[in-house]
Amino acid sequence: MKIFYSILVCITLYSIMSCSEDTIELEGLGAVKGKVVAVNTNEPLENVKISTNPSTSTVFSDKDGNYVIENIPTGDYSISAQREGLLAEFEAISVLTDKTLEVVFEMDVETAANRPPNAAKLVTPPDNATDQPVEVQLIWSGSDPDKEDVLEYTLSLRNDQNDTVAYFEEIKDTTYTVTGLIYGAKYFWQVTTTDAINDPVNSETFAFTIATASNNRIVFSRLVEGNSVIYSVDEAGENPIRLTSLSKNSFRPRRNVQNGKIAYLQSVGSQVHLFTMSLDGSNQKQITSQVPVVGFNLEEVDFSWDQNGAKLLYPNQDKLYEINNDGSGLAERFQTTNGNVITEIDVYEAGDITALKTNNLEGYNVEIFTIDASGTVLTTVVSGVAGAAGGINLSVGGNLLLFSRDVSAFESSSYRQLDTRLFVYNFADSTTTDISSDKPAGTNDLDARFSPNEVSVILTNTSNDGLSMKNIQTLAIQGGSARTSIIENASMPDWE
Repeated sequence: MKIFYSILVCITLYSIMSCSEDTIELEGLGAVKGKVVAVNTNEPLENVKISTNPSTSTVFSDKDGNYVIENIPTGDYSISAQREGLLAEFEAISVLTDKTLEVVFEMDVETAANRPPNAAKLVTPPDNATDQPVEVQLIWSGSDPDKEDVLEYTLSLRNDQNDTVAYFEEIKDTTYTVTGLIYGAKYFWQVTTTDAINDPVNSETFAFTIATASNNRIVFSRLVEGNSVIYSVDEAGENPIRLTSLSKNSFRPRRNVQNGKIAYLQSVGSQVHLFTMSLDGSNQKQITSQVPVVGFNLEEVDFSWDQNGAKLLYPNQDKLYEINNDGSGLAERFQTTNGNVITEIDVYEAGDITALKTNNLEGYNVEIFTIDASGTVLTTVVSGVAGAAGGINLSVGGNLLLFSRDVSAFESSSYRQLDTRLFVYNFADSTTTDISSDKPAGTNDLDARFSPNEVSVILTNTSNDGLSMKNIQTLAIQGGSARTSIIENASMPDWE
């Protein structure tokens, strides 16, 4: 029996010792080496971080792009290559005992997956649009499949009149206004979009044609989106052409046939200054700078050409100034003595006579009179009457003066007029004739000017509520019954 137990113990101990030798066998180690290069060019990439998951060691590629990770326990891993500005790369590997695995990484720039922007879609003017003004607002839409991309645009513009191609670059908005275009020319425009990552993308090309230049004899102002804009039309009120920018406040146009220019007023910051332009709206130039145009109400202020278009006369409070049409020769010509400010001016050049309208700071206490070159008062036409008056215009012969007056004699802080009518004063016999006999009740006739042949006048008619739309009409002087509306939503006409 003792012998049996001894044999059993020996067998058990042997079995235990055999099992222990199988489980404590040491784990093997391997290595990974390789190179990091740029995709397509195979240029070595330095300072790329190489690491594994599960984590072992982290190394960086050298100047030749080489790397090595040693003493990696055998097993399956994910090895990665990462550097700022490059797309991270990952590879699945199996590390074997006493083996060195080689892995080459080809890395691309971080934006490699970025998609190019969509081609811009041209919106306005539509393709093959006609009768466009010499200042055109071009509008398009742009988009990018990668929403975080910032887009910039380049606008190219050419025409059929010359070989010049104009480029407008680094546009961040989807609209651009081009100015100084050629009358009658056909223009072609295209928009190129870039996201600063991919190659630029071109839109299709659209065309538009500028209206043919015409000698429209009537000019006027129209309120468009908060700004007063100057237009011209023919004598039937047709063929409208916009002459000034939609983005600027321009008003009170005055044509001069002798020098082929239009003078007008335009807001410049907090001031108003005199400008001139060619009859087609080109060559716009600021004339006044040191002394602006100032009056009690800039909507009522007027000025005049002088010396066949060589000079302009304009008011600044109680002073009358003259200035050459190139902006030189500024000089004071006249000053009131009763505290009134000068609001309107008109000149009869042949007789060297100037008509003036003055008033107090509320627009009342109106005086309308003429002076000679020395400033001596020649004739007083209106004085000592209550209510508003103005709209002065001398006839070509200097024998008649057209003006308006509110016969209701109403006065208010808002300068509202209730029944303003047109009158013609005859200097020869000192008579005044009312020519607004057919004026619709509840309306005012304002800003009248003689027609070139002086058979009729052109005027602004509007409701006396001070809010309604203004319309330009013509009115026969004799009889006062042939009244015709020619332009809607318009004011401050001039007909030369």
